[in-house]
Amino acid sequence: MSETTKKMILEKAEQLKIRFVRLKFTDLMGIPKNIEVPIRDFKEALDGNIMFDGSSVQGFCRIEESDMYLQPDLETFMVNPWEEDQYVARIICDIVNPDRTPFEGCARTNLKRVLAEINKMGYSANFGPEMEFYIFERDEQNKPTTKTNDQASYFDLSPVDLGEELRRDMVITLEKLGFEVKTSHHEVGPGQHEIDFQYSDGITTADRIMVLKLTSKTIAMWHNLHVTFMPKPVYGIPGSGMHTNISLFKDGNNAFYEPESKYGLSKEALYFIGGLMKHAKGLAAITNPLVNSYKRLTSGFEAPVYIAWSHRNRSPLIRIPTVRNGKAARIELRCPDPSCNPYLAFAVILTAGIDGIQKKIMPPDPVNENMYAMEEAKLKKYGIECLPGNLKEALEEFKKDKVLHQGLNEHIMDNYLRAKYKEWELYSLQVYDWELEQYLANY
Repeated sequence: MSETTKKMILEKAEQLKIRFVRLKFTDLMGIPKNIEVPIRDFKEALDGNIMFDGSSVQGFCRIEESDMYLQPDLETFMVNPWEEDQYVARIICDIVNPDRTPFEGCARTNLKRVLAEINKMGYSANFGPEMEFYIFERDEQNKPTTKTNDQASYFDLSPVDLGEELRRDMVITLEKLGFEVKTSHHEVGPGQHEIDFQYSDGITTADRIMVLKLTSKTIAMWHNLHVTFMPKPVYGIPGSGMHTNISLFKDGNNAFYEPESKYGLSKEALYFIGGLMKHAKGLAAITNPLVNSYKRLTSGFEAPVYIAWSHRNRSPLIRIPTVRNGKAARIELRCPDPSCNPYLAFAVILTAGIDGIQKKIMPPDPVNENMYAMEEAKLKKYGIECLPGNLKEALEEFKKDKVLHQGLNEHIMDNYLRAKYKEWELYSLQVYDWELEQYLANY
């Protein structure tokens, strides 16, 4: 980090009359964290000298190794629009050890490692997520509920879409934060919405996902409402996904585009699809990380559980969107949900796809029929399998998939699996209202 750049940041902070700076980072579970410092300590922060207790953050380190340091990424210095009056800025950080070496438990650093590996192969990767979420009311104690007075559906508008004003406030704020929002609209479920923004490199996109989550929740609080990225907050209505568009570029050209081929896709694109399909079951442990994720990924509902690919057709796991120019050619992976840690999800998605390229894994022919309406016998005839049915099954698939392990270093993998198996165990031991309603009086 150059002294000149540091000086520019400090001068900008002085011009903006910044009084406090939030040093932001993300834990292994994808939860945003921060440490706030007064402006007098900002220079020390830019030098990477702000220490915190890593043992207090899930998945980071043991208590005897707890000293961790925050290393700011200067490109991410910005003022949150809702904190302008408080003169508060923020900057996104990586985690480093006391000797300045990268900390193995930092998911952001791990993604940088994977991106560096594909750069050595001559590729650069772009990601474009489609963020779905629900807007719910708050109760008298200001706690979130699952109630919504919005009965709109896909692409509806005001006055049926009662979240239109809130969603517009979110978009305006995101634009101030440097986003190029492409579209925003009401989704299928009552109170469900989607915001899509311009694709970018892996680190920038993962950072923006975390910023979008915090921003949307903050703006919702202004309206006395609550935003949730929980995959399936209510039984009987659609779950929320994070459909992820992926493209690889090589020598300035889209490596997935081949206009003269049968599908308009290069062999590299087909191999990438083959890699995603081969590793799809293990991928789910990272792209769909909650017990609740599998309430969304349920066969029989309109969820991308079928491991197949197609053009335009939205029923399989992987879709190839129609494009008007080669630069926009991409693969849409439809299983991820917005509860995932995007740094980890992007790392394993790339690992799976690159494995397909390296091993030349050719996928089967695309399936252009509506798989939601297919009978079990027809699915078997086509050899179409499904994603895991619950978190434990997904974790077991990930454990078996040695290729995917390369996308996460040993520290992250061990701590992540330990936390997720514990989550499954706690879930399995609980007694739920449904069980009481079904069994208490009859047995």
